[in-house]
Amino acid sequence: MTSTQTSRGADERDLLELQRSHGGALLRFLLRLTYGDRQRAEDLVQETLVRAWQHPEAFEAPYESIRPWLFTVGKRLAIDARRSRLARPAEVSDRLLESTAAHGDPTERSAAALDVREAVRTLSPEHRAVLVQIYFRGLSVHEAASALGIPAGTVKSRSHYALRALGRSLPGYPDGVR
Repeated sequence: MTSTQTSRGADERDLLELQRSHGGALLRFLLRLTYGDRQRAEDLVQETLVRAWQHPEAFEAPYESIRPWLFTVGKRLAIDARRSRLARPAEVSDRLLESTAAHGDPTERSAAALDVREAVRTLSPEHRAVLVQIYFRGLSVHEAASALGIPAGTVKSRSHYALRALGRSLPGYPDGVR
């Protein structure tokens, strides 16, 4: 490490060099750990580099390269992120769409379709676009993210809030559907 380090962390030039020298290999490694989820892998690379900035002693390790340290930190971050995701309940619920009138009299189905159409119109364009991709075109979260050019996490969040808004605005639905 250079003499321009601060007591808080590595110098910006050191981090740029670290990114240049090891960022590509670290990204490829993390892409394998995230099953090809580029957005998640890039986030993990960024977090790994932040950890390197916070721990300048890693630059002074007795090894010839910091790469093993970076890979270890990246792997641990990937494991922690996966465990965290698995521990959370599903972010998007299908309860609202399952509870819509799908059977019965054609008049009821038509009225329900009009109610849903009107409720969907009240959503923001961003929320509406996500629901169209996931529920009307049948795309997965990652496919919808790719089609819309936004991260998968944003698709999940927008669909969650859009479904909550629909639950509040559709007549005849209980307040608990949110």
